[in-house]
Amino acid sequence: MLKKGLVILCMVISVSVADNQTVFANENTSSLRNQLNQVLSSESALQGAMAGISIRSAADGNIIYQNQGDLRLRPASNMKLLTAAAALSVLGETHTFSTEIYAEGQVKKQTLKGNLFLKGKGDPTLLKTDFDKMAEEIQKLGIKKIKGDLMGDDSWYDDVRYSLDLPWSDETAYYGAQVSALTASPTTDYDTGSIKVEIQPGIHRWDKPIVKITPRTDYVKIVNKAITVQEDGRKKLTVEREHATNTITIEGTIPMKAKVEKEWVGVWNPTRYAVTLFQQSLANHGITLTGKIKTGRVPENARKLYIHHSMPLSKLLVPFLKLSNNVHAEGLVKEMGKVVKGEGSWEKGLAVLKTEMTNLGVNPSTMVIRDGSGISHVDLISSNQLSLLLWNVQKKKWYSSYLNALPLSGIHDKMVGGSLRNRMKNPDTQGRVRAKTGTISTVSSLSGYVHTKSGKTLIFSILLNNLLDESKGKKIEDKIVSILARQ
Repeated sequence: MLKKGLVILCMVISVSVADNQTVFANENTSSLRNQLNQVLSSESALQGAMAGISIRSAADGNIIYQNQGDLRLRPASNMKLLTAAAALSVLGETHTFSTEIYAEGQVKKQTLKGNLFLKGKGDPTLLKTDFDKMAEEIQKLGIKKIKGDLMGDDSWYDDVRYSLDLPWSDETAYYGAQVSALTASPTTDYDTGSIKVEIQPGIHRWDKPIVKITPRTDYVKIVNKAITVQEDGRKKLTVEREHATNTITIEGTIPMKAKVEKEWVGVWNPTRYAVTLFQQSLANHGITLTGKIKTGRVPENARKLYIHHSMPLSKLLVPFLKLSNNVHAEGLVKEMGKVVKGEGSWEKGLAVLKTEMTNLGVNPSTMVIRDGSGISHVDLISSNQLSLLLWNVQKKKWYSSYLNALPLSGIHDKMVGGSLRNRMKNPDTQGRVRAKTGTISTVSSLSGYVHTKSGKTLIFSILLNNLLDESKGKKIEDKIVSILARQ
């Protein structure tokens, strides 16, 4: 039965290749075409699936191989290639995000008689240590007491927290965290709007596991219902946040001496999360707050006390693309809307992104673009358009920042190898592929650049849709890129 299915698949692929391939004659083309066709026709994981593949010369942009190259497919996180290119083009490599502190009222006898405001302008990299630095600056001004409220101002962007097609099941995941102009990250991976939860087994059987959260804060409530089981027992833990709350429940089992389990959970209301962390920093610096934590806009009569700047966009792209950060992508979309059209919204930001795609030589009218991250199952792009973008950006002055931010194959360092650090470790491909990965349910994608054995660079885009197993799609991608690397 399987052989019969493969024969039918071969027939379908051969028709697809005949109809859809454009091959430019050279001495290696025939061999390359045959090898790639063999992969497409022999992989059972592609039965019933769709494969859009586009291979170009990085030297002249000519397509040397394509399979269904003009077919619109879901790109998953390959959408971030568009977002990063548009952001570099619109905002520039040196663009930074600021966070400002304002005071309303006068300071008398070390007491601020009025409200203190924390105004966010989209920085996705704020850490607890940054709030500590801000509190230190307030302390230097001689303020020891705030006789008023601590206010969070996130009005730089609109108050729509989720992109249009975000699945409800992703709401509590770090990759589906809420988008706000005022937010915080737990670690230097910059998983914006989330909290890190670490679960360590107890010392004895039936003990509750030890739970640690980063950053340490009472903004979230941990309900620990898990237990420690015998050393050879089963590790099965769930970490879930209740909808519209910050109550995180941990259930299941973890064996004695098991490795620490780590989860990242998106918080509810990232604005209040950031302000709460700032209030903790103020308290740690001996500054007391008599009022409450609230949200509201900075009044016109308030005076600026301090301004904090993020790293430049050229450096921010590294955690964004290496680690495929969805919230960074959506924040960049809103930032483009704010800078160009005066409104930090998805509507305005995506309009800017589409304009920039035209400026970068690709055709957005052939695409469906619903967000900046690719988490939407409605996004549609062809592999030929993606490979064309990757060819055109080579001419831009910011290209080196763009290229540097792409994951590098088989390199263990997280901020170098990124999402490719455990892939393509063989000698043909290790350290020779810079590409963006992509995964959503039933979709796997990989697009980027490969340095070949003969010293040439090829551009590729592989979009695999309607897969039953995304992990098998990644193996197919690696096989295709390995063939390219050996050319």
